[in-house]
Formats: sequence, structure tokens, C-alpha cells
Amino acid sequence: MNEDDGAVMDRLLAARHSCRAFLPEAVPRALQERIFATAQRSASWCNSQAWQVSVASGAAVERLRAALVAGAMAGEDASDFPFPAEYTGVYLQRRRECGFQLYQSVGVARGDREAAAQQTLQNFRLFGAPHVAVLTSDPGLGVYGAVDVGGYVQVLLLAMQAHGVAAIPQAALASQSAKVKSLLGIDAARPMVCAISFGWEDRAHPANAYRTGRAPVSEAVAWVDA
Repeated sequence: MNEDDGAVMDRLLAARHSCRAFLPEAVPRALQERIFATAQRSASWCNSQAWQVSVASGAAVERLRAALVAGAMAGEDASDFPFPAEYTGVYLQRRRECGFQLYQSVGVARGDREAAAQQTLQNFRLFGAPHVAVLTSDPGLGVYGAVDVGGYVQVLLLAMQAHGVAAIPQAALASQSAKVKSLLGIDAARPMVCAISFGWEDRAHPANAYRTGRAPVSEAVAWVDA
């Protein structure tokens, strides 16, 4: 008997997590193309399909990795979309919980700023991933184009999970958007939304040993019937 589609979706979502350590082996191009073909089925505003994706591999990803680390160490910070002004309340609580889980898994003691800074640099090293996909939107579509790219991200992550490919969506790389676009030949006018580093998971690495929780439906959904 075939597995129910709903059960498949639940299983993929439960298993998916942000991978923070990758093996160096590349994902075959044919498999990448199949995954991105699936992601093209993503819904979008008026079917505008605002997303454009540039995938860096090989020498290109190594150049990008080196440039991003150098930029991060120099304090470069210029994104196309403003980052959150602040996290408060439950959003701050969830953010801290995620950070504490990561630091605990890799042995960073609370208050050790140097070790925390070194762990943060792993973002710009792409956590060792052999590939990174950079996602941009159309400048004329504003926030709706960015929302469409966000929807595409979710479908892409699920498609990768379905094929056993590990991934992590990264807003941090957008803090050096001009550099990323220049290195990958992306139109400077297109706003960079985020990037997704992907490859094969290093299952032995402690950074991949923890899982974040999710709030219950009752905290996120309200039904209004009258």
C-alpha cells in the first residue's frame, strides 16, 4: 500500500532541519536539476514567479566562501532588505533557544564571545557546503516578490529533503548582497532575499545533533467561525 500523501509531508517536515556541517562531496548536477524543477511548481503572486536562482559550485563557491569570510571579519554589513530591528517576547525567546542549542552542541560555553564569533563565521564558510544557491527577486515587485521567494524556499527545502540532500537557508549571506551578486554575475538591481547552502550532511558532526522545536498550533492559528 502506498504511503498517504499527508503522511509523506509530515515525515519530510519532521525530518528536515538546518544542516550546519556538510561533507565535501558534490551533489550530482542531474539530481540538482530535478530538485530545482520540482521547486518551480511553487505558488506565486499572479504566477509571477519572481525568483531567480544562481547556484555556485566548484571554484565559484570557493571564491565566494573566501570573500564572504573576509567581508564578515571586516564587519561588512549591507543587505538589500532590512533585518529585524529587534526580537522581543516569544520571538526573542525562540531565537535564544535556537542559539543556545547550537552553542551547547558544539561546546561553546555561555559568555564565550570569541568561540561564539568563530561559530558565527561558519555561516560565511557555508558550513563547508559544496554548493550554495542565491535567491533574488524582481525589484519592481517589492515585498510581494520577496514573499514569493520565501514560498519558493520552503518548496525547495522540502524537495531537497525528499531526495536526501541537506540544506540550510541563510539570511546572513544577504548582509553582503552586493559582493555576492558581483561575484556570481547577478544583476545588481535584483534584491537578494537569502541563500541556501546545500550538499550531503555530515551526520557525525555535533552541530547536526540537535533539533529545534515548534510552537503548538494553538499559539499560531485562530479559527473565526462567527
